[in-house]
Amino acid sequence: MRAPLADRIRPKNLDEMVGQPHLIGKGKALRNIIESGDIPNLIFYGPSGTGKTTLASIIAAKTDRKLCRLNCTNASTSDIKDVISQIGTLAAPGGILLYLDEIQYFTKKQQQSLLETVENGGITLIASTTENPYFYIYNALLSRCSVFEFKPVTPEDVKPAIDRAFDILAEENGVTVDLSDVAKSRIADACGGDVRKAVGICEMCMLACPAGQNPAVISAELVDELTKNSAQRYDRTGDEHYDCISALHKSLRGSDPDAAVHYLSRILLAGDMPSACRRLMCAACEDVGLAYPQIIPIVKSAVDMALQLGMPEARLPLADAAILIALSPKSNSGYLAVSAAQKDVESGKAGPVPRCLQNKHFDGEDAEKKGQGYLYPHDFENHYVEQQYLPDSLKNTVYYKPGDNKNEQAFYDNLKKRKGQKRKLDL
Repeated sequence: MRAPLADRIRPKNLDEMVGQPHLIGKGKALRNIIESGDIPNLIFYGPSGTGKTTLASIIAAKTDRKLCRLNCTNASTSDIKDVISQIGTLAAPGGILLYLDEIQYFTKKQQQSLLETVENGGITLIASTTENPYFYIYNALLSRCSVFEFKPVTPEDVKPAIDRAFDILAEENGVTVDLSDVAKSRIADACGGDVRKAVGICEMCMLACPAGQNPAVISAELVDELTKNSAQRYDRTGDEHYDCISALHKSLRGSDPDAAVHYLSRILLAGDMPSACRRLMCAACEDVGLAYPQIIPIVKSAVDMALQLGMPEARLPLADAAILIALSPKSNSGYLAVSAAQKDVESGKAGPVPRCLQNKHFDGEDAEKKGQGYLYPHDFENHYVEQQYLPDSLKNTVYYKPGDNKNEQAFYDNLKKRKGQKRKLDL
């Protein structure tokens, strides 16, 4: 049985790959890591057909490790044990490079079974997923890996893969191919950023040509006939699918319920409900946030309901959530606060935890001074007492600035009133 065309034309090196210039372009961090040959544990996250499996295969060829591949949709814990059992044997003298496809389908227990060997370096793990790894991958395993996001391939970047596909098909069939620029563009647009799908369309076009036709004429009309359903699933205007995701979030942020529902519909018809759900939850937290904090569990409930219902009914709770987000008051104060704090932490502005906040078991028997000096806020009026919480290096730093909305203003005014009370209660 002959392998699918997508496998037969799979790139053998980084220069043959299409798309992902932010990852494998000249001078980019991931490309430099791969070319060094010293491969860390990696997680590739992004839509299907964007090069995750291809890049894993290229990486495997650059190491002296044995490549083991498992698809997590049907792999079991015993399969993992079989892989681990090869460590240190003649079958894998240099160690093992384990590629786990669709790791989101592995249970927590299955992911935990990898921890020890990943930790000691017996296995170098490369995992791919079409879902957000921060939602689906066990935290302890995630912390041992570097995450790289793959993006849908642009139509222009897909075209070289289309040319390569038809070159191979022409050689295999002993014919020449007459491919118009319009037909090529139609294939690139219809695949929705999925290179594997584009290659599949090329193969269908060749099969649809009359037997014995030479040259094989690939017309725009033929492509349209074979991809009319695909074309409907993706943007009819030719915009890439990920642009719709961006437009959805910006419409939500911009308080335009009509545009929000429009882009939501395009995403759902493209079959990408997970991306729609993530955007809605993100917008609820990032753009509405503390101006209407109740919206966060409301949107989460709508997403849970949609996932239980499935399409087409899922569109109903998701549409309700989108309209509610668009109509709600807006505040990004939480986003700004955590971004500023994270920037400080990443730049090394952390410092020791103040003594009064350290673990109460910190003191040993030989400690000269015992007790952290922690003041228990509930012992004071209005459950508040002045106390240093930030490290010394960041003392008096302000990250959170309340938004101009009644909810945050009310909470902040209440806090200021509580700060005025310092009397210890007689409990």
